[in-house]
Amino acid sequence: MTEKTTDNWFASWFDTKYYHLLYKDRNDSEAEMFMTHLTNFLNLPEQGSVLDLACGKGRHAKYLNSLGYNVTGVDLSKNSINTAKAYENDTLQFHVHDMRVPYAQKFDAVFNLFTSFGYFDDENDNIKALQAIQKSLNDTGFGVLDFMNVDYIIEHLVPEETKTVEHIDFHIKRFVKDGFIYKEIRFTDAGKSHFYTEKVQAITLNDFERYFEQAGINLLAIFGDYKLHTFYPNTSKRLILLFK
Repeated sequence: MTEKTTDNWFASWFDTKYYHLLYKDRNDSEAEMFMTHLTNFLNLPEQGSVLDLACGKGRHAKYLNSLGYNVTGVDLSKNSINTAKAYENDTLQFHVHDMRVPYAQKFDAVFNLFTSFGYFDDENDNIKALQAIQKSLNDTGFGVLDFMNVDYIIEHLVPEETKTVEHIDFHIKRFVKDGFIYKEIRFTDAGKSHFYTEKVQAITLNDFERYFEQAGINLLAIFGDYKLHTFYPNTSKRLILLFK
């Protein structure tokens, strides 16, 4: 029997232990460097409030909290939030929350990091999510969205690979179809076959500019990497948008 994702792939795949196993080698030092550069650039107030939107298990949120900020991490994955809650303290909290809904509190900054956007089939949900970010900002707050540079990613897409993590061989296939970048993941563990699909909208800078205009959001700056260098459409790996 093969276990498959539901229509909302992110609701099932992110809640599995295999998702976190496959991506366990994410570069924490790179993530911490990005948070340091970003908070310094924004000149956030001491002990300022930050919402980490789609926080996963909270790796960015925990580091932001270590820098002295009051951090709230939210994610749709109950399992991820349950794991993150082990790190809670008076200035670090985690909750299950849908990014399309404005948060009850307002923040000095709302961060949506590591391509945690574009999961929905309907573009209107993207606009709802951006509007929710804007509504969750205080009068001087900033929104930051860290997305992949779609043009670069598609040009350098690796169609197939096998990644072995611990005892599991993850067979990965990547392709572009109907405006989405797909990653199909197949593997067997304990005699059981699994099949999961990641599906992210291929949202370009032009698309984001259109979303922002429709949502009434002001785009303030565009960066191309985690050191906040200039964005170049053909060579930058990231698309980092600063707005309010």
